[in-house]
Amino acid sequence: MHEQVQQLLSRIQPADRSLTAAAQAHLDDLTKPQGSLGRLEEIALHYVLATGLQKPVLSKKKICCFAADHGVAAEGVSAFPAEVTPQMVYNMLNGGAAINVLTRHVGADLDVVDMGVNHDFPDMPGLIKRKVRAGSRNMAVEAAMSDAETAQALLAGAELAVEAAQAGYHLLGTGEMGIANTTPATALYSVLLDVSVESITGRGTGIDDARFRHKIEVIKRSIAVNAESCITPFGTLASLGGYEIAAITGFILGAASCRVPVVVDGFISSAGAVAALKLCPAVDDYLFFSHLSNEQGHRTVMQKLGARPILDLDLRLGEGTGAALAMQLIEGAIKIYNEMATFSAAQVSEKSAE
Repeated sequence: MHEQVQQLLSRIQPADRSLTAAAQAHLDDLTKPQGSLGRLEEIALHYVLATGLQKPVLSKKKICCFAADHGVAAEGVSAFPAEVTPQMVYNMLNGGAAINVLTRHVGADLDVVDMGVNHDFPDMPGLIKRKVRAGSRNMAVEAAMSDAETAQALLAGAELAVEAAQAGYHLLGTGEMGIANTTPATALYSVLLDVSVESITGRGTGIDDARFRHKIEVIKRSIAVNAESCITPFGTLASLGGYEIAAITGFILGAASCRVPVVVDGFISSAGAVAALKLCPAVDDYLFFSHLSNEQGHRTVMQKLGARPILDLDLRLGEGTGAALAMQLIEGAIKIYNEMATFSAAQVSEKSAE
């Protein structure tokens, strides 16, 4: 593995659990029956432990939407042509995509990152250029990325997370755009989590039955072609991933190295999270899975990880839309933790002893 990737992994430490008792005692002292705010209390505790701050701060939020094209699109696995990737990037940069609406709604900043779109973008506000290559290779024929390219994409994502942490962002979120990217994501899940291709393959952008069966065959062929390289998490990411997925992996690792929590979007972003977890299990302490995707297989993935997504809204768009919505709930949980009165301070009577 690339030396700089190893250095990044070495900087990630598990969350400081010495704060658990004090943080839980504070939650229990809030003027409510203990546990009555359910998962909001769980979210607040997770955030406190991730940041290592008994008085947590959450005011600046950012989502990075990573974009790239995929060589496997040539196999006809998507209902949309590859040209849609740059078109949607322009839509985001012009403020017209769903992720633009939702980041404005929740007060989060948005960066769109070109990791490997098969198009040369002019300089535009909100666009970050980190292109590794104009699209990955066809993973059904050969490795999607070389090891060097994978490291480049991963480290670019990590650098953006570290820069965001240094700029004072308290909560980061992932998003993606790339036609055909449910195909590499599914292949990554199958290998990294040891699940059958059939059980987790979905219809992505809405393919018909014939194309769905073809997609399953393409994923199986891709795994077989790259079997010798899929013996390590990094090799699997290189062989079956994509530039935006590798960047999401790095983004999560970089954020964890700075003790900044990350809200993971849906099906594609979760593949980047799984790769990050396989490279460094301690990353789990810094993750919030935003929502249960409507894409077939995401429930299986979440069960494999033992994760409980915050929302279940049948979303399957990507872009970071689920992450943006979940950010608002996380922020609400932290406001409850910080702003709600306590029994000890408010002189409110607690539950009577039995």
